[in-house]
Formats: sequence, C-alpha cells, structure tokens
Amino acid sequence: MLIVANAGDCRAVLCRHGKAIQMSRDHKPMCNRERMRIEASGGSVYDGYLNGQLNVARALGDWHMEGMKGADGGPLSAEPELMTVDLTEEDEFLIIGCDGLWDVFRSQNAVDFARRRLQEHNDPAMCSKDLVDEALKRKSGDNLTVIVVCFQSNPPPNLIVPRLRVRRSFSAEGLRELQSFLDSLGN
Repeated sequence: MLIVANAGDCRAVLCRHGKAIQMSRDHKPMCNRERMRIEASGGSVYDGYLNGQLNVARALGDWHMEGMKGADGGPLSAEPELMTVDLTEEDEFLIIGCDGLWDVFRSQNAVDFARRRLQEHNDPAMCSKDLVDEALKRKSGDNLTVIVVCFQSNPPPNLIVPRLRVRRSFSAEGLRELQSFLDSLGN
C-alpha cells in the first residue's frame, strides 16, 4: 500500500503501466475548497494569494508571515491531505516534485519522460536529476526538487500500443481518376 500525505504545492504522481495517476492535489488558494476554508478561518484570497502574500493554502512553514497563524489556527494550514492506493504489479515508479517541476511538466508528460530515462539507465537518482535538468531547459522559474522512487528492480517495460488495422483500397473509378491526374502531370 502507498500512502501519500501532502500539504502545499508539491505533487506526487504514480506511474501505473505508463499512465500518470495523481496521488496528491495542489493546495492553491484559488481552489474552491481551500478558498472556503481560508475565508472561514478569517483569511482572504487576493489575486490568487493567501492574504495577498502566499501562493499556497497549506504548508509546513511560512508561519512567520503576517496573519497566517492565529489562536484558532488561521488561514494557513499544515494539515496534510492523505491519499492511499494499493500497489499492483503494474505500478512502476512514483515522482515527487515541487511546483518548479510541475510548472513546466504535465503529470503524464513527466511520467513519459521518466519512463524513457529509466528504460535507458534504470537509475532513479539519475532520473530525478534528468527531470530537474529538463525543467531548467524548459525555463522553470522556481526552485526544483524531484525524487523518483522505483517499485520494480527492472526498467519499465516497453508499452505495446495496438495499431488499428485500416483497410485501404481504391475503387476502379478512383484509380481511373488518379491515372488521369498523373497523365495530366506528364503532359
């Protein structure tokens, strides 16, 4: 069983047979659930920021900022959101990264990138570095922290994508029109 606890804008994404599965939710002040919690605790969301200062609604730090913590808790919460999943044989790896990674990678894109790297070298530490390097190439403007955790000792398998068989044929009339067109090019 995999248990992910998240507070903030770091994200955990599970790769299950090549598909990205969200194992956490970004806690942004603009999210309806977070906004309601913030406002109920006396805070506000201004221009997408908690109390106009912080771009996350939950965090383990930032208590020093004005108005974040009160006697009854305050608008900034350190309470994590939990998600659990039973791991299967199809589960290949987990990517945990801060928002600097997710600002330039969609979850599925990061999984695809990591799978290719793990198929090349099967080294989760090197794969983490590869993701950071690629995020820098993509001009991530934030800090970058990435951890890749592999659940299998072998590299991810190649995925077999079924090809649709489409019958292609020309009718006799279509062949005559094509021949006529080709003949006109030769003249």
